[in-house]
Amino acid sequence: MTGFGKACLQLPTKKITVEVKSLNSKNLDLNVRLPLTYREKELPLRNVIAQELERGKVDFSLYCEITAEETSNKINGPIVLSYIKQMQEIIPDADATELMKMAVRMPDALKVERLELDENEWTEIEKVIKEALVNINEFRLSEGRSLENDFRIRIANINDALQQVIELDHERILTVKERLRNNLQELQVTVDENRFEQEVIYYLEKMDITEEKVRLTKHLEYFLETLNGKEANGRKLGFISQEMGREINTMGSKSNHAEMQKLVVRMKDELEKIKEQVLNVL
Repeated sequence: MTGFGKACLQLPTKKITVEVKSLNSKNLDLNVRLPLTYREKELPLRNVIAQELERGKVDFSLYCEITAEETSNKINGPIVLSYIKQMQEIIPDADATELMKMAVRMPDALKVERLELDENEWTEIEKVIKEALVNINEFRLSEGRSLENDFRIRIANINDALQQVIELDHERILTVKERLRNNLQELQVTVDENRFEQEVIYYLEKMDITEEKVRLTKHLEYFLETLNGKEANGRKLGFISQEMGREINTMGSKSNHAEMQKLVVRMKDELEKIKEQVLNVL
């Protein structure tokens, strides 16, 4: 969602500059700044921006710089003369030039005439607004391609760690069974082998991570499948990341194996980086 777009337009008497900036946000948070002359176009303009950008904290600014000898500020003659007259009554010998300098600084000495909106002019401005929106979307696409590459690398890293976990799983079960048997031998007690096997099976069932391995594999595949989609999928990627986190956490709590726990930590680290970046996906 991060992006920046800018476009300019030179009209006969003014220069129009449009800037659009966007940052991460769960929804569309739109702030529009327009000169007073164009304020009546704010609502339709908001609709156009919402359709183009969809999500993000968006700041839209339209600047108008007068380039011809023309201004909407006019001296309020009667008010200025009234100020001068009042000051002459107070200071009869005062210099008229100095009084004039003081009078034009007084309240209401200048009046701003609101210019009527020229629809033909607005039509030209709309074109430059669309150009700025195209520019910010191109910026977003460029950022998105970088994020996509980063996601694929991190998903591959998680999958690689998962494959190592799968390889260690059989060794882990044998290690646990061997440790239990050694503990019994140290106690120097006679045990029923059938009962021992039943207890081992019950114990190992609690440590079984088969479901977690299968579900995490599916989540990784679904993440890449969603990443390849054409529609806006930032929220969906966020949900998938949360599900991946659940499986990785459960796997870690069941592992009871030092090397496997190291791999789980690696997966968590990669996933946290994915979650941070997913917030920037539309």
